Amino acid sequence: MANTSVVYARIDTTLKENAENILHQLGISPSSAIQMLYSQIVLTRGMPLNLHLPSETPTAIGGMNREKINAELTKGTESLKSGKTYTPDEIDEELHRKSGI
Repeated sequence: MANTSVVYARIDTTLKENAENILHQLGISPSSAIQMLYSQIVLTRGMPLNLHLPSETPTAIGGMNREKINAELTKGTESLKSGKTYTPDEIDEELHRKSGI
């Protein structure tokens, strides 16, 4: 078994509840989050973590009905007809801007 130590911290109850709700949505336990934070502090010699839920979640095609899929395909077709195309970098930039991914 790994050699471990206990970390005690006093924080605002509401802050704790809000943070643990987000961690739960990310699938991360509070103990794992602290372990990750400490590991990153050591690796980067600073506070580099940037874990967050996207502000706007992209919809997967499996979550769309036929009407929504057709509407999205029509938008894509119209974009191509008008000559507007996007590079992979532009798509990545837009996803990051809109959804934080």
